[in-house]
Amino acid sequence: MKTFPNCLPILAAIGALSLSASAAEFTVEKEADGVVIKIDGKLFTKYVTGDKVGNKPYFYPVIGPTGKGMTRAYPMEDVKGEAQDHPHHRSFYFGHQFVNDNDTWHEELTLKERAKGDEAKLAELKKTLGATKNREILQAESKGDHVILKVTSDYFDAKGERMAEDVRTFTFRVAADGSRVVDADITFTAVMDTVKFADAKDAGFSLRVAHSMSVDAKEGGRIVNSHGDLDKDAWGKRAEWCDFNGPVGGEKLGIAMLNHPGSFRFPTPWHARTYGLFTANPFGLKSVAGEKEDGSVILKKGESFTIRHRVIFHAGDEKDARIAEAFEAYAKEK
Repeated sequence: MKTFPNCLPILAAIGALSLSASAAEFTVEKEADGVVIKIDGKLFTKYVTGDKVGNKPYFYPVIGPTGKGMTRAYPMEDVKGEAQDHPHHRSFYFGHQFVNDNDTWHEELTLKERAKGDEAKLAELKKTLGATKNREILQAESKGDHVILKVTSDYFDAKGERMAEDVRTFTFRVAADGSRVVDADITFTAVMDTVKFADAKDAGFSLRVAHSMSVDAKEGGRIVNSHGDLDKDAWGKRAEWCDFNGPVGGEKLGIAMLNHPGSFRFPTPWHARTYGLFTANPFGLKSVAGEKEDGSVILKKGESFTIRHRVIFHAGDEKDARIAEAFEAYAKEK
């Protein structure tokens, strides 16, 4: 098992996506249920750690460069016209359906929908429902032109036993063109003697994009990856980056997710769906990418692996935002 170090991104201008030091003034505020990050006094996002309904931490809302929310509001808020499927798709998060066969992807709200009022069925479904819980905010610090948020999370099985942990380092910045950038390095470590992250379709580093941006909304939304595969043809493909773009509140906006060459199993397969799910899934070699190899990751106690991504919330499409050039710059970072 290869272990990749959890490294902070270089805080400098990087080629096409210039991360200007004077672009914006960041502040960070700790609250009882999470951490709020603001740009020039206005909300950018909140890392929610105290959700009493969901079973994992997540970012919500995520405000894009023109002031529009770029991820789906449901189930945190009820917004007219939004698709209200898959309530476990909480904006911007990490989840995995089978960690030692315990589900940290779905949540009780999902299971209640499936049980349709059958309490016995619900009880049966909950027997494998796990959880990811924030343990500690290790660092939440504004450096003026950027914020560093470093947290540690625990993965629990249905019985409440701790299976694994992770350390997540997020760095928030604004590029010279106004794009909002989140770098995410997540290192997973086994706590139990053996921990299996199974080859699963529903697993990975994920966003649920604003409904109007989805292809299925039929308002002009599209998916494109680094190979030029479009929409449903981008699903399951390994690629250096993937981009959703489309209308949000009357403006064309996009979200690009870049996969760093030092990330586990680069280039990652993409579980990017036309209805709006946007997931980098390095586990689903069979279930997503259709490869012969079983992508299950089996760790012994103390072993680890790291995924690294840069998420860019941008105006226009992938060409307007020069995402291909942004990836080349990101790939050069250590």
